[in-house]
Amino acid sequence: MCASSRPASAPDFLLSRAHGSIRTQGVKEQFNNIDDAIAALRRGEMVVGALAFRRDHACAFTVPQSIIREDGPLEPHGYYRQGPGAQLHASLDALVPDEAEHAHRVAAAIETMRNTVLRKVVLARAVDVRFDPPVDPRLIAARLIDLSLHRDGFIVDLSPAGEDFVGNMLVGSSPEVLIKKQGSTVSAYPLAGSAPRAVDPIEDKKRGEALLRSAKDLDEHRFVVEHLRRKLSPLCSHLDIPDTPELTCTNEMWHLATPVLGTLKDAQMTALELARIVHPTPAICGTPTDDAEELISFAEADRRFYAGAVGWAEGVDGEFMVAIRCAEVSGDGTHARAWAGGGIVEASDAQAEVAETSAKLRTIMKALGLRL
Repeated sequence: MCASSRPASAPDFLLSRAHGSIRTQGVKEQFNNIDDAIAALRRGEMVVGALAFRRDHACAFTVPQSIIREDGPLEPHGYYRQGPGAQLHASLDALVPDEAEHAHRVAAAIETMRNTVLRKVVLARAVDVRFDPPVDPRLIAARLIDLSLHRDGFIVDLSPAGEDFVGNMLVGSSPEVLIKKQGSTVSAYPLAGSAPRAVDPIEDKKRGEALLRSAKDLDEHRFVVEHLRRKLSPLCSHLDIPDTPELTCTNEMWHLATPVLGTLKDAQMTALELARIVHPTPAICGTPTDDAEELISFAEADRRFYAGAVGWAEGVDGEFMVAIRCAEVSGDGTHARAWAGGGIVEASDAQAEVAETSAKLRTIMKALGLRL
């Protein structure tokens, strides 16, 4: 799609949230090192961008030239709804891996947990998609926002991460808050433990209620909550974490969620520093973190920025979402890879885990007009 035909307001970065949104344009500076991005914050700049899944990989942060804030979620431009930019032609290219291989990987991970200190690992699978003609990632973001129950959506330019990422964009619709900071207040909204939703309202309600009673899913969720407690407690004068999770949902999934709220001892700690401290959580990696990360690196292709974090920071405040329900679109707009993962514990069932990843992939696949 010709860049010159896009609206003048087309952003390079956006984060749409029900409570408020940000979109930016232009580049003043770029960083692939988180310490450089934090230094820019300290001298008064705003930074937007993403952390990779692996902590030892380059990040992708930008100091934008212009910033537009909204009090609520973003309203996609008409160009991407009914105008010339609304056309999208996608085709499924490959499953990475196929369902049988993913089930085999899950079964192997369960066996590993029976014989090692590993207690949880999140295994993901991906789908490769082709576009003809090339797609504008902003169109995918517009569709994701329109299809999202809570109007969630994001895009971020990954170019700062290096040569292999130039022009690539990560686009998605994440319901999971990694970290949010306002003044001395810090909050998070971890999701772990999931069930596909049903079309029939009665069955749908039953699935949600069953999730709240599921020992396997409650166990999986507990690892995430304890990780955040362990990371945030030393930094907070007060930290409120409910004893039991609540139920939340997207259009595709039920999730167990826990609202985490704390008061920082040091209000000058930046949102990006906090994101670095808590990432990756067991919601997208596992526990112990190093063991889970090692298994993921062995079992999967490089996740790149999937299961990283996307967001913004300005001064000491900011908000970062876990980079899930997303796809990385190539710089020429001809192809993309989308991911979905599920938390594996010893009580997991391999076929159920395959079904969960399929359900989670529906978020991005629906926006692309595809079905698995």
